[in-house]
Amino acid sequence: MHVERTSTLEVRTSEDVVKVRQEVRNRSVAVGFSLVDQTKFVTAASEIARNTIDHGGGGLARIETITTPGKRGLRLIFEDQGPGIADIKLAMQDGYSTAGGLGMGMPGAKRLSNEFYVESAPGKGTKVTLVRWKSA
Repeated sequence: MHVERTSTLEVRTSEDVVKVRQEVRNRSVAVGFSLVDQTKFVTAASEIARNTIDHGGGGLARIETITTPGKRGLRLIFEDQGPGIADIKLAMQDGYSTAGGLGMGMPGAKRLSNEFYVESAPGKGTKVTLVRWKSA
């Protein structure tokens, strides 16, 4: 896999979530995603950016335009130094929430992505990686 372009944005405020959404939208257009795919990936990015603030105390979002033979895509990597996720399997269940929400953020973002990875441990922060591909 080859990384063509990388941007790193802070994710600490609601304004930062808007900036992440705008950058993901712009990059999705540049990659050539359909409007439906653009909307799906912007929505996924928004959910995880919001989680980075609400559960991780803020962090960084890295947005990468990537290529591999036969396809182009975007990879989003959200990292925080927050309390971490004690039970990732539980956190990925629809309806599970530690913040009193609907519990659709992480499982919903996973459904809107082609690839979705979570790395976390209590006291170690969380890293969420989302990938969306467009066939070349």
